[in-house]
Amino acid sequence: MTAIQDRPVKSVVRQDPLSHARLPRWTPIAVAAGSIAAAIGLGLGAGWHSRLQWGLIAALLFVLGTYAVTSKVEGSRQAKDRVATSLVWVCFILAVVPLLSLAWTTISKGASVVDGYFLSHSMGGVLDADQGGGLYHALLGTIEQVAIATMIAAPIGLLTAVYLVEYGGGKLAQAVTFFVDVMTGIPSIVAGLFILATWNLMLGFGPSGFAGAMALAILMMPVVVRSTEEMLKLVPNELREASLALGIPKWRTILKVVLPTAIGGITTGVMLAVARITGETAPILLLVFGTKLINPNPFEGAQASLPLYVYEQYAVGTDAAMARAWGAALVLIAFVMILNLVARGIARWKAPKTGR
Repeated sequence: MTAIQDRPVKSVVRQDPLSHARLPRWTPIAVAAGSIAAAIGLGLGAGWHSRLQWGLIAALLFVLGTYAVTSKVEGSRQAKDRVATSLVWVCFILAVVPLLSLAWTTISKGASVVDGYFLSHSMGGVLDADQGGGLYHALLGTIEQVAIATMIAAPIGLLTAVYLVEYGGGKLAQAVTFFVDVMTGIPSIVAGLFILATWNLMLGFGPSGFAGAMALAILMMPVVVRSTEEMLKLVPNELREASLALGIPKWRTILKVVLPTAIGGITTGVMLAVARITGETAPILLLVFGTKLINPNPFEGAQASLPLYVYEQYAVGTDAAMARAWGAALVLIAFVMILNLVARGIARWKAPKTGR
């Protein structure tokens, strides 16, 4: 008994089967830096001077390097997870880089032109090849045409979506859904030709901003219907049932419960549709014609538009015209950005308040 007690007790260290070696936090940064350096070296050695080629090579080396390092230290299972994360980051960067490049090019080439004079004067009395002139007439035309198109398309699209979600279910709803899907992919030139054939040729009206707004409304309507329909489907049915259980009519339930709950998404969808039509040129070229003078009346006479103004100035090709085209493109981007910021503010203001 004593001999047994005098034996030295060996300490047994149990290793957790779930624990394994971990790479430090700075490993992705180090792999990315090494991939960029290797891509630049390979590009220079092969005589490739395109930074796009260097970027693609760096992205490929980053994914391969991440898998190799992770599988060596953490195992193949964790390596697959890190490769998936790396692919997500690479795709994100590939999507953001062109946007940043476009924004930087537009700002760098258009910021020198945009000033108070450029925003408050038209091209009246100024030749396209000469210096001077502005885009006030085009900015005014774009604001009026987009506003009219929104007043036409937003109510129709909203009511159509309400019908499809709250009342539809038969063959009529299926037909409406089918035609909305067809209209989603309709080319802008087709919408312009439709208004040209009916409004201008059959009814005998001349070019005007209102004609262009009707074509833009056709393009805007399916986007509003689809976005509003999806937002209304996200409203919990319990809210509808609770309202109906109190004896409130269905139309009032939709007006006071369903729409306020989905107002944030609906507003965002409308703004997406506005951004979709703001840059359209083909219908405006067919129906509005464009002019160098200020025409505040969208229901009579030719009217200018920012996309058409950019196209016309770019077609001239002189340095002054190209500068005005870049300036107008910058103003157009800022216009869409302001609309989106306003939409986000309205959505946050009108969103239902949540509490604990």
